Amino acid sequence: MSYELVVGLEVHCQLNTESKAFCGCSTEFGKPANTNICPVCLALPGALPVLNQRVVDDAVKLGLATDCTIARKSILARKNYFYPDLPKGYQISQYEEPVCSEGMVHIDAGEGRRDIRLVRIHVEEDAGKSIHDIGDDTFIDVNRCGVPLLEIVSYPDIRSSKEASAYLQKLRQIVKYLDISDGNMEEGSLRCDANVSVRPEGASEYGTRTEIKNMNSFKSVEKAIEYEAKRHIEVLESGGEIFQETRLWDADKEETRSMRGKEFAHDYRYFPDPDLVPVQIDEEMLGRLQLELPEFPEARSERFVREYGIPEYDAGVLTAEREVADYFEDVVRFCGDGKIASNWVMGEVLRTLKEKNIPISRFSVLPEQLGKLIGLIAGGTISNTIAKQVFERMLDTGEDAEAIVEREGLAQVSDSSEIEKVVQDIIEANPGQVEQYRSGKTRIFGFFVGQCMKAMKGKANPVVVNEILKQKLEV
Repeated sequence: MSYELVVGLEVHCQLNTESKAFCGCSTEFGKPANTNICPVCLALPGALPVLNQRVVDDAVKLGLATDCTIARKSILARKNYFYPDLPKGYQISQYEEPVCSEGMVHIDAGEGRRDIRLVRIHVEEDAGKSIHDIGDDTFIDVNRCGVPLLEIVSYPDIRSSKEASAYLQKLRQIVKYLDISDGNMEEGSLRCDANVSVRPEGASEYGTRTEIKNMNSFKSVEKAIEYEAKRHIEVLESGGEIFQETRLWDADKEETRSMRGKEFAHDYRYFPDPDLVPVQIDEEMLGRLQLELPEFPEARSERFVREYGIPEYDAGVLTAEREVADYFEDVVRFCGDGKIASNWVMGEVLRTLKEKNIPISRFSVLPEQLGKLIGLIAGGTISNTIAKQVFERMLDTGEDAEAIVEREGLAQVSDSSEIEKVVQDIIEANPGQVEQYRSGKTRIFGFFVGQCMKAMKGKANPVVVNEILKQKLEV
């Protein structure tokens, strides 16, 4: 029997606010255990939460970016359950009345555009952390308690592991463009639970689903979904039954294992938090946040093609990350040539970032510096070959291109008399190649150009070299 994979994802996105969702404690990552805490984090008697306005703003921005309906009134609720690293015995979350609902994320996993519907985007606070790898005891760090999250819940519209990865990457791109999260899966800023089931091809009813947790990379999500789908099919084919449960992904063994029976909404006994008033969103607030939205990748890519005359592929690469797109446009502002700027950013800049494994925010060559380097090429001061040498020196020293060119005498030679002397020497030293050219084997012309450039250490103006060579060889 042939089966269809059905996947829905629940994604927790940690917001990059400086303070927590319901108190003024810092959200800084990596601080000593149990130092970013206060009576609200610890749920001490008499401590009252106060909602961080920035959390609501970020939720609405993400809702607007994904075409959600924004609720004018939403309720913060208590999600009740016991866990050692949850001091309150509940999380402040949303359930029946979330801030955003019924949205859409557009993806392309290599087979054309697909629309993945969103059930909801709601505000939630994070729980603490249980530490099991120090001796035989379990330790609790509650620094993370109260750190603001947005939970993004999709409908079961995903039909392959590749689509799941593409959906996650698109969400990551959106939250980074909005600058509401760094989207780092490895550090837990973007965490994903996958609800996986299979059903016979053509069936309309869903199969029993299992939830997979503990996936911290796009590749892990793909592998976990593929493994779980295969397990479901094997169980069903052998006459067995799939039980609704939560399973953990073991990245070392590349398999899932049972963790606990799957909870249902009623298990959490949701009810409105009596200490928090409803969240009210008016038209003025919506208008303000709409104006704060950035130009998103699809629109920006189309504009790059239209304004700078670059290929669609290049525009897609340049706009994949907001910081890279910003850098590119700053370079264009200083050099005035979008096509050459695109070639340099796509080539030397992205190559360097990959080699050094750094974000563009840590790139040592500023847009103005690269723009001026490109200007030297366009003005005929240096050749492309010399420009790449200058670029490497700029990476090492942080100096401007003009200073390097002047100090090291790298300016392009356009003096025709000087170039003519070198050309004459090359022709006299290679009579056999001259005879080949004059007998019709004109492809050997590149040999002469290369010899001239080599003799002049790459500083000769290639246009002048070509002109003089043709005059001399075609006598």
